[in-house]
Order: sequence, then structure tokens, then C-alpha cells
Amino acid sequence: MSGARGAGATVAFKVHLGRGPENRIELREGEAPVVVLPPPGRVPRVSKLMALAIRFDGLLRSGQVRDFAEIARLGHVTRARVSQIMNLLHLAPDIQEEILFLPRVEAGDDPITERHLRPITRLYDWGDQRRAWRGLTGAVDAQTSI
Repeated sequence: MSGARGAGATVAFKVHLGRGPENRIELREGEAPVVVLPPPGRVPRVSKLMALAIRFDGLLRSGQVRDFAEIARLGHVTRARVSQIMNLLHLAPDIQEEILFLPRVEAGDDPITERHLRPITRLYDWGDQRRAWRGLTGAVDAQTSI
């Protein structure tokens, strides 16, 4: 045997750079984690308000809050605003679901707002609500395709 021991032997393993304590860059063993970027755009405000109404309803039903006035105090809004948000719960369940899953807004103003939904929440019949909702979403689709 001559010269260097293990000549010609190769050791291979995967490493990546990551952030350690105090945000210092450090070498880490293994594959780099896959970065999942959020889809472009933002969640429409009315979708957030619908989710908030559902959350508030759960808090009321569980007894964690007493009434709309307590929600208003905790949220630093008026009782009237809490009522407007909670009125979204008067919508037919399928409309509520569609509101929760509206497409993300990539630019400009939200095409559907809580104010657009107020007249629909005052309709007692879910069939009437669905017709009004289709009218609203059809008008929005026509505006955005221009």
C-alpha cells in the first residue's frame, strides 16, 4: 500500500443553508425544505367577515361571550357593526359556503362586499336569497369580464 489512505473514496450527503439562532446562516444536513408560497392575491374581506360571523356564533353558543354587546366591546366596534356581521348567518348555508370560498382578489377593490349582501340577508326565503345571490354574482362576473 502506498500513500494516502482511502484515496479515491467519496462520501456524499445532502446539505442546505438555513437560519439558526439569532438568524445566523448555518449549514444543515438533508434536503432543503420545500417552500410553499401562498396563492397570489388576498382573501376577500367578505369571506373574512363570514368566517368571523361563524366564529362569533360559536362563542355565543358556547357561552364564552354573553351577547353582541360583549363581542362589540372586545372587538372595539359598535353593536350595530356586530349585528351587520352576524346577519351574514341568515344566508342560506350554500351561499355562506360560496362566500367563504370566493376567489382571491388579485388587484383593486373586492367585487362583493358585505354591503352588497345586506338586502339578501333580509330575505326570509332561501330560494329568494339564492336568486338574489345569483343575480349579484352574475353582475359581478359581467363587470370583471369587461
